[in-house]
Amino acid sequence: MRLIVGITGATGVIYAIRLLEALREINNLDVYLIISEWAKKNLGIETDISLDYVESLAGEVFDNADLGSKVSSGSFVTDGMIIAPCSMKSLSSIANGYCESLISRAADVILKEGRKLVLSPRETPLSAVHLENMLKLSRLGVRIVPPMPAFYNRPRELEEIVEHHVMKILDQFGLESRMAKRWNGNQPALF
Repeated sequence: MRLIVGITGATGVIYAIRLLEALREINNLDVYLIISEWAKKNLGIETDISLDYVESLAGEVFDNADLGSKVSSGSFVTDGMIIAPCSMKSLSSIANGYCESLISRAADVILKEGRKLVLSPRETPLSAVHLENMLKLSRLGVRIVPPMPAFYNRPRELEEIVEHHVMKILDQFGLESRMAKRWNGNQPALF
């Protein structure tokens, strides 16, 4: 399996890092990474994790300004793309076919080729414009998977909340994750 991962400048870069770590643990999976400049800035603001470490989690890393890279072409066959976190700017670019960066161009290619695109938008509150762009993309088959924590698993640490969301992203590609607790129907009612 081949997946493109885009990391944009929305807050929540920890979701992308843990996603990349989870993907790294899966056999026969090639990961192609694109990181926006604002994502790199957020990496330093939100974590103590180095850019070198994040880039080491992917098989190949591409410059977001390089619109001529192989992931910008439909002839480079992948199984899909995940953008996490996905800024509203990137989401709008994708929804409106404005390919000003490699992330939005690669997503545009995924759409035109009929491959799976998963966006994890990170913004609150959401405006009508944000919601309309998400609805537009959803109607095109894009999976919108925002980081919304579950509490049936009774998370005690931030890491458990992050890992649950990563599990939900991996589910979109049928990739199994052992990192988070799933609902099994036997848990006590929480209300």
